[in-house]
Amino acid sequence: MRRNRDVPRGQVHRLAHTSAVLAGNLLGDPVSRELHVYTPHGYTEGARLPLLVDVVGFTGSGMGHTNWKAFTENVPERLDRLIGEGKMGPVVVAFPDCYSRLGGNQYINSAALGRYEDYLVDEIVPLVEQRFACGGAGSRAIFGKSSGGFGAITHGMRRADIWAACACHSGDMGFDMCYLNDVPKVLNELAKHGRSIEKFMAHFETTQKPSEDEIAVLNLLAMAASYDPDSTCFLGIRMPVDLYTGELIHERWRNWLAWDPALSAEKYADNLRKLKAIYIDCGDRDQFTLHYGARRLHRTLERLGITHVYEEFPDDHTAVDYRMDRSLPLLEKALRGVG
Repeated sequence: MRRNRDVPRGQVHRLAHTSAVLAGNLLGDPVSRELHVYTPHGYTEGARLPLLVDVVGFTGSGMGHTNWKAFTENVPERLDRLIGEGKMGPVVVAFPDCYSRLGGNQYINSAALGRYEDYLVDEIVPLVEQRFACGGAGSRAIFGKSSGGFGAITHGMRRADIWAACACHSGDMGFDMCYLNDVPKVLNELAKHGRSIEKFMAHFETTQKPSEDEIAVLNLLAMAASYDPDSTCFLGIRMPVDLYTGELIHERWRNWLAWDPALSAEKYADNLRKLKAIYIDCGDRDQFTLHYGARRLHRTLERLGITHVYEEFPDDHTAVDYRMDRSLPLLEKALRGVG
């Protein structure tokens, strides 16, 4: 049952795709993935609509954003309403499946997880644009929340040759606050398994109901595999702290910080200035303290004179998809050169 049945309904196409760039990933994740693509009501081939790519948060998949949701809208329903009510123009939206054995993805190239930046840029975008005659230079945007928010702003920084706009909802940044706060409970959990990542993973992958602290361990392992992979270690995972004392290993931690959007904006300032729109928001009581990183990025962009929209809202990190009502129209209008 749809929440809003008064607006015309678009279509979700379910495609199969086999990746070349993900082949040989250390996690053993499948290279054949399902790809969902939304086209709006009235879509006709050759319409050359803008292309938006949705990159989801940790433990999520693009397929999760097209599934039915109780008491609210999934993303296709939200698009139907926004387009049907005239709040944004028609768009094509791709929902790639970038789930991994470690529970998620940061949408960057990793020697452990796989080449997910290349996967999006070199495989998904060309596939969707060819199949649906959409997007093209100056008419593509990427958006996401949490890990997806990190992915969106990082792609905007690094790949302004591909993306013309980006929207970052509650994205991972300010790494010293959003990741290091979890280190003590992560180490306590690993200690139950002899401080062995391999033994922890053997337990995690057979347990019937992972605890919240075990999910926190998996999250930090996934971040290590993303930001500082080591192909000589189990699943390419090398932690940035001493597993016994919790002391920071500074040469390892520097590799993480090189990916922190709150720190790297200045490096990519020229790319950011090329974008037609940059949207950043975060709840003002985000339980992962991501609002502090977002404020740092906002302050840096202001100092650099880079045009962007920054908003804080009275909420936390959970169930904030309603914020897409702000970002999606902004992206679509920017791609069309409106407003």
